[in-house]
Amino acid sequence: MNARTEFQIIVGQDGKPAFVVVPYEQFRRMKGGFSHGTVPNEVVNAAFERGVSAMAAWREHFGLTQAEVAARIGITQAAYAQMERVKQPRRATLEKVAAALGLEVEQLRW
Repeated sequence: MNARTEFQIIVGQDGKPAFVVVPYEQFRRMKGGFSHGTVPNEVVNAAFERGVSAMAAWREHFGLTQAEVAARIGITQAAYAQMERVKQPRRATLEKVAAALGLEVEQLRW
């Protein structure tokens, strides 16, 4: 998503982010909504709290190493590590990683 997102983070009693409020019109434009292809809280939290990419957050969520994902794609671990660091990966990259992880492309693009 290239458009700027206006959102509000609501902090829980433990001082950690608990909710994100997004303008309704923006929510309606989001792909994945509350249907098949959603993203678990653990994945979102890893990305936002630790600053890792969506690819890295999903990989960790599934308990995989970079080498394991790279092998599924047919590339080296070093090449996959570079993929995880790119801020806006190409669609072809997202398609390869999504297929390797059993995800939809939109689950990697947020």
